Amino acid sequence: MGARGRGWGIAFNRNELGGAFGDIGTDLPLILALIAINGLDATSAFVMFGVFQLLTAFRYGIPMPVQPLKAMAAIMITSQPVLPPEVLFAGGLVVGAIILILGLTGPIDRITALLPAGVVRGIQLGLGLTLMLVAFGFMFGDVADPLIERLPDILLAVASVVVVLLLGRNTRFPSALLLIAAGVGLAVFSLDFDLLVKGIGFQLPQIFIPTLDHLVEGGLFLAVPQVPLSIANSIIATSFLVRDLYPRRTDITPRRISLTYGAMNLVSPFFSGVPICHGSGGLAGHHRFGARTGGSVIIYGAIFLILGLFFGGVIFEAVKVFPFPILGALLLFEGFALVKLVTKVQDSRPDLLVALLVGALVIGFRVIGIPFGFLVGILGGTAVYYLLVRKRILL
Repeated sequence: MGARGRGWGIAFNRNELGGAFGDIGTDLPLILALIAINGLDATSAFVMFGVFQLLTAFRYGIPMPVQPLKAMAAIMITSQPVLPPEVLFAGGLVVGAIILILGLTGPIDRITALLPAGVVRGIQLGLGLTLMLVAFGFMFGDVADPLIERLPDILLAVASVVVVLLLGRNTRFPSALLLIAAGVGLAVFSLDFDLLVKGIGFQLPQIFIPTLDHLVEGGLFLAVPQVPLSIANSIIATSFLVRDLYPRRTDITPRRISLTYGAMNLVSPFFSGVPICHGSGGLAGHHRFGARTGGSVIIYGAIFLILGLFFGGVIFEAVKVFPFPILGALLLFEGFALVKLVTKVQDSRPDLLVALLVGALVIGFRVIGIPFGFLVGILGGTAVYYLLVRKRILL
């Protein structure tokens, strides 16, 4: 069953169902971590995430993904002291405004041409390493605690990693979906029945009104490191992949993608939703597991929407006791997938050197507790790259 026209369509079949969960290993761990660590409202997060999946599916007619903004999510999850949700929402508004302006005025291609590939890959490297450090903390607990107390969590983490490795890209039994289901089952089982029942009921997202302080903090700490990644991966790389997978869809240009990206983030934060983007990895994930139309994204979004509207209270309570070793295992592979992207510049010595430098700056600043690693990495890496090129070093 499907509707088709102008090279696009909406279909619902087994392939679309399998492809619907092609990006869950990226999305759900980050959303659950933001709820558990930063205190996001589960109803708001799930409902808005689901709504924009549906809107994007109808807008594009292909499995165009909607994903949490990775750099912003990683900074929120790893920051000490913990950043409040208001900073995340304000950062989303700033990012949305920047990308929308760039899309409306048209300099997306020029900016991307000036931004060295090594800087983007270095940010991804630092982000991936950051997520992996968080994952190890989730999986192995506080090393100061006795090993015997941490042993059950360690065994669960190891088992989760084995499941992911064994199932790989299995389309019938996606490892991320199975692990999340197991984690939710364990969490729900440990909850008091009365508390569980009270969490069921119709709820709507919470309204957020930003202050100037929130916008400044969110823009400085979250939007600055996110924008380069968004331009390179969410917009340019996604448009290239659309061209590869759907050569007839010449209407899906970087500018069009930037407009929907910006619009989503100028709406979602006002309803306490997670800042979101499109992404080449998500499109590849949906497509790899069988999706060919927007039907897969509609299925995916409808699940989030229903869970948020009617089970938001249950989700919030369940996340409090969700087995973090499972979440850590999923974040570990998410981080590793980002780290591997540095190989994209292995044939360019200046880009590779800059990528390693930026990654080292990001992770080094995090270790010493200074929250400017991404900003320093972007500025320093760009300066070093053009110095190497201008002086013809390592060419």
